Amino acid sequence: MTPDPELITIVEGPPPEFKTVDEAWMYSLLESARPYFISLCQVRSFKGQVLMERCQRAWSSQRPIRLDFPTMSGLRKQLEIVAARYEQLPEGDLLNLWVRHQPQDIEDNMPRREDGDTE
Repeated sequence: MTPDPELITIVEGPPPEFKTVDEAWMYSLLESARPYFISLCQVRSFKGQVLMERCQRAWSSQRPIRLDFPTMSGLRKQLEIVAARYEQLPEGDLLNLWVRHQPQDIEDNMPRREDGDTE
């Protein structure tokens, strides 16, 4: 039986944007029978360090951790968080979350260019 995943839930604010990233270290996170993509999501929080510690505890106990977020269409989705980095900025805490997904999982949350197309 697989353990229940830990959740980081985005409750307030607009739906998150996911930015496609292509960094060499990410390919070590893609071990799977299915092809996945990795995208970066930046989350502002008043408790960034606490959320980072939650990720670390889940991973150290071999539990998955997921980002639970609203989509642009108003529905909720969950994606697996595969890496995280906490930054303390003058404006507040910032949590950089790298999530694993299929392209269709985030298509309505991709950043929009000025011409209306997604990146």
